Amino acid sequence: MITHPQAAAAPVPDPDEERRRIQTARLLAYRDDGPLVALLRDKMGPGLPPVPAGLASLLAVIAIGVTGVLGDGKGPIMLLPVLVMVALMVPTAPRDHLGRFDWLVPPLIRGTEFLTIIVLGLAAGTPKWLLFVLIYVVGYHTYDTVYRTRQSIWPAPWVFQAGLGWELRLLLLGAGAALGLLTWVVAVMSVYLGVLFAVESIKSWVGLDKQTALAQASDDLEASPEDALEQATGEADKA
Repeated sequence: MITHPQAAAAPVPDPDEERRRIQTARLLAYRDDGPLVALLRDKMGPGLPPVPAGLASLLAVIAIGVTGVLGDGKGPIMLLPVLVMVALMVPTAPRDHLGRFDWLVPPLIRGTEFLTIIVLGLAAGTPKWLLFVLIYVVGYHTYDTVYRTRQSIWPAPWVFQAGLGWELRLLLLGAGAALGLLTWVVAVMSVYLGVLFAVESIKSWVGLDKQTALAQASDDLEASPEDALEQATGEADKA
């Protein structure tokens, strides 16, 4: 008797493991890490606990802003809040972000990033409206990422690299502030990121709409005449 080999059944993913994988992927996307973190992630061992590090960086930037240690807004001292946040938060990237309170990490990073921009800008005399534009652009990118992932639409990895990530954005801003060029750096960064995030987001959503329309058209073509007649009759009855 000749028997045909049976195809091996595809392994069924463990639901809990899949949930944990998606949670980690979402939180890592919400962090908005850039090229520097991507370069160092595998070289930092287990990493620091992200929530305590995030709280420490936020409190440190608040203390720097309140105490006025940045002085007249010039010189290497302007790098202080940036280096504090980078030193505390970059080593948290290797963690799996599955802790009970690790959902706090992305808002801690984004809040500290925005606060650092404000502290640097106020110390350097950068126009407040320009600071608002940069914060708005980054905030839009964050909202777009959150909304997309909730619809299971993941932004392309290159977007986070091209967007510089929170760490390179802050390092560039700190260097610009130290050189007395913060206003120009904020302006150029706002235009660059605004165009990048807007164009990529629009192309992604337009592409999704086209895929949805094609899928719907394919379903309509595959429907039998009886199904099509029944659907048309039902719509007519509703009208």
